[in-house]
Amino acid sequence: MDIPSIVTALDSEIARLQQARAVLAQSGGDSSSTATKHMPAKKRGGKRTLSPEARKRIAEAQKKRWAAARKQKPEASKVSSKKTIPAKKTAALPS
Repeated sequence: MDIPSIVTALDSEIARLQQARAVLAQSGGDSSSTATKHMPAKKRGGKRTLSPEARKRIAEAQKKRWAAARKQKPEASKVSSKKTIPAKKTAALPS
């Protein structure tokens, strides 16, 4: 494709898009008024704080969950399940 044909294709595409824009602008009003109609009222920003009562309720609920999880653990798991890691082998340094 040569440059003049590309420019002609771009011009025709621009003309088509301008016509589509004109039709949309006539049917829906200007773009600024339609954009504000569909925007959310206000986004909540910043840090949200909990009341002391809410903190206490959440803490108590979490403690209950932890207690239930501890009850469900079998007795065998109370034994130390740490894997023993073999000592690192060090190469002898030449003297």
